[in-house]
Amino acid sequence: MSVPFPLSDHCDGRCFFNPRHHDDRSWRDVWRWKRSTRPPPWPAQPAVTSRPPAALTDDSPLAATWIGQSTFLLQTRAGNVLTDPVYSDRIGPANLVGPRRARAPGIAFNDLPAINVILLSHDHYDHCDRATLRRLWRSHSPLIITPLGNGDLLRSTGFACDHIIELDWWQSHTTARGMEITLTPARHWSNRVRGSRNRRLWGGFFLRTPGASVFFAGDTAYDEVMFHDIHARLGPADLALLPIGAYEPRWFMREQHCNPAEAVRIHRDLGARASIGMHWGTFPITDEGFDDPPRELARARAAAGLPPEAFLVCEPGETVRL
Repeated sequence: MSVPFPLSDHCDGRCFFNPRHHDDRSWRDVWRWKRSTRPPPWPAQPAVTSRPPAALTDDSPLAATWIGQSTFLLQTRAGNVLTDPVYSDRIGPANLVGPRRARAPGIAFNDLPAINVILLSHDHYDHCDRATLRRLWRSHSPLIITPLGNGDLLRSTGFACDHIIELDWWQSHTTARGMEITLTPARHWSNRVRGSRNRRLWGGFFLRTPGASVFFAGDTAYDEVMFHDIHARLGPADLALLPIGAYEPRWFMREQHCNPAEAVRIHRDLGARASIGMHWGTFPITDEGFDDPPRELARARAAAGLPPEAFLVCEPGETVRL
């Protein structure tokens, strides 16, 4: 009997898993966490002044603007890219339940430049927001690149089949304007409220553009092999976009989200020239405080002997140029 996906070290033909070790949390674990949690309150709607994106300049091959959570606008000489775009005020089924956005997007939706490519790392609600994807298709009709099995979600938002590229780990696609995009491994999992767990693959992306390379981690726990392997196969990225939030409590989150100290290890394993922290300060989905991730990152960075400019923290709407 045929299987829908290639057999590999991370797929049995129907379900995906993390190589070497895979640990799915159960609903019993969720209940244990929620029954014992006492997360600190987040401030009510910290001020964000949405601003138009900074223009790409002749002397810079890349401008990266953090919009919020894992959403970045990457302006390159080969086109404009959005990563895991989420503009909704609430993440969850039909945007009716689930955490509310704590800070407005750093770039207003109507101020976005023409979007050529979307990178969608996996199907979780704080990364795959169908309402935002539907708006982007109607406004920009971009190409969208995603791991295996996510095409059904994208077709349900209106994306045409010939604008959806599904990749397995280590597969690449080169856009018409010459941007080479490789899907890389990540240590995570997938599921939405409906459907079977881990039937859609997850991953990160390595982009090669004229004059600059970028690594976007998506969502990931630390793995002692994966990031060394990415470095060995693809070389050092000029800029890495790495998660630093959603990590407490560690007994529950360790297998799916790295903490700031582990993000510093990923930065070093990748050999990245510079990194920016993401996946924090936008949606209160775990137990650390609103500003704990940048504070803990500063401690981890100092312990590793890295200068502040090696691993940056941005405000929504702030742009970093190479």
